[in-house]
Amino acid sequence: MRFTKLFLFALTVISSTSLFAQTEECDKVPRYTFSNTLDKQQTELKNNPTLKEFATLREELDAADRWRPDYHFSAPDGKLNDPNGLCFWQGKWHMFYQAYPIARDRKIQHWGHAVSDDLIHWEDLPWALYPEKDDWKIYSGTTLVEEDRVIAIHHTPKYGNYIAISKDPLLLNWERLPNPVVRTPAKGEKAPYKVFDPCIWREGEYYYALSGSKEEGVGKIRRPVEYLFRSKDLKKWTYLHPFVEKDQFFTSNDDRACPYFWPIGSTGKHILLSFSHYSGGHYTLGTYDTERQKLIAYDGGGFNHGPTGRGGFHAPSASPDPNSDGVVAIFNMKRASAAREGAGFNEIMTLPRLLSLDEYDQLVEKPYGDYQSLRGAHQNISNMPLEANKEVVLPNIEGNVVELALEIDLQKCKTIEINVLQSPEKEEYTRIVVMREAGYPNTARTSKRKIRTSTLMLDATHSSVSDLVGIRQPEIADFFLAKGEILKLHIFIDRSIVEVFANERKSLVLRPYPALDASRLVSIRAVGLPAQLLKADAWQMKSIYKHKQ
Repeated sequence: MRFTKLFLFALTVISSTSLFAQTEECDKVPRYTFSNTLDKQQTELKNNPTLKEFATLREELDAADRWRPDYHFSAPDGKLNDPNGLCFWQGKWHMFYQAYPIARDRKIQHWGHAVSDDLIHWEDLPWALYPEKDDWKIYSGTTLVEEDRVIAIHHTPKYGNYIAISKDPLLLNWERLPNPVVRTPAKGEKAPYKVFDPCIWREGEYYYALSGSKEEGVGKIRRPVEYLFRSKDLKKWTYLHPFVEKDQFFTSNDDRACPYFWPIGSTGKHILLSFSHYSGGHYTLGTYDTERQKLIAYDGGGFNHGPTGRGGFHAPSASPDPNSDGVVAIFNMKRASAAREGAGFNEIMTLPRLLSLDEYDQLVEKPYGDYQSLRGAHQNISNMPLEANKEVVLPNIEGNVVELALEIDLQKCKTIEINVLQSPEKEEYTRIVVMREAGYPNTARTSKRKIRTSTLMLDATHSSVSDLVGIRQPEIADFFLAKGEILKLHIFIDRSIVEVFANERKSLVLRPYPALDASRLVSIRAVGLPAQLLKADAWQMKSIYKHKQ
């Protein structure tokens, strides 16, 4: 398989891990200074060597790997990690991410950059943030949009947390403050805090920043913590205290990396998103005490339902949505095993989702962005009876780059099974299961909900016949479905990712890797008792990349 350029501007594979070698390699990544008007920037980008190289690399990677998605973002040169600094600036969405432009070396990190008008069609931009001097790693961080500038805060493992500022239309030119604004304590230095991935916001005359980390708990089991800092000028920061009270919604050994703290519209509540290296993406809901600068938690949970890695939901990036009372979030998804996505292709982003609160102040999520613009050929089924215990392959509905919208009247049926990416002989299939009222009683902690939650499961156990694909336990989560309520499943399939949204309240995501070309069918089965498929819509989805349109 021909693959001539695994990563941008990789002149040689790094053979030395010395500081000198790392600095020398960093210097090989070109830097550009752009004009400060949108028209001039767009003209300059048309002839930018980095973007020309990105276009070539995208075509090569798409030809080299059948599992590279069509409408989920992946890095132009194949390798990414945490999304960073999602923000809305001057009419456009910007997404940054951990990028690796040097010879597949994870020891040297930049911030990659993409821009979108609709949160779906992403256009590559040149590298945004570069390592400085011997500080050759840029870890995760966030952005804060002000009236005349965007502030980015990020972590470096050697020195601490830095700030960079951009004011131009496409956020192409960044000026980094010369020293870490929050310094990592020196070895042996006693400090009441640790310094790691930060986020930033502003209240009145003060800026606030969290530093996500962990601390030792009972019996030396670590527990997640966020340390709060405050500043008037972005340069001098004062440590205040741990930020979250009543923080009981985590698993033992979790930590809090990649924090994002935002109000949820006009609800009076706040959300703190984070990533645990132990169990993946998390959220905490709470009331923000602005006098004491404390988040008092009342609920929380995971976006990932199992260990991190192995095709799981990873780290978040989030921003308030200017058009709703919600918060827009996007996550990166890990590959299913080291054997997959081999020739330079590694990790992808989820579709964006809008996070908001229901009438019980519980988190709900729905797909967001203009994904409807990707819809192509359409198939439809209406009012199909589902006999008990009889699997039915849906006629004329199939695909591996497809959007599905199903509405099902469960009637007295308690369990519905849907298979996607199914082969004709059922050697491969990815299973979606809904079990009505099979979950926990009153998980909303309110007397207004008297019934048990329902259970949503996404299972990739039989997704691939290849022995190279890693295993992962099924994703299982509970969600609220009222008595008599129609079950609505919104399913997005894109080669090696399946995202399922249940009644715009809960989502699950996994990375299947079907090895057979014929694994494109969709089937459905009502278990135990009959049900009614009221409606099934399927759209073949277009690519978000110009060379595939």
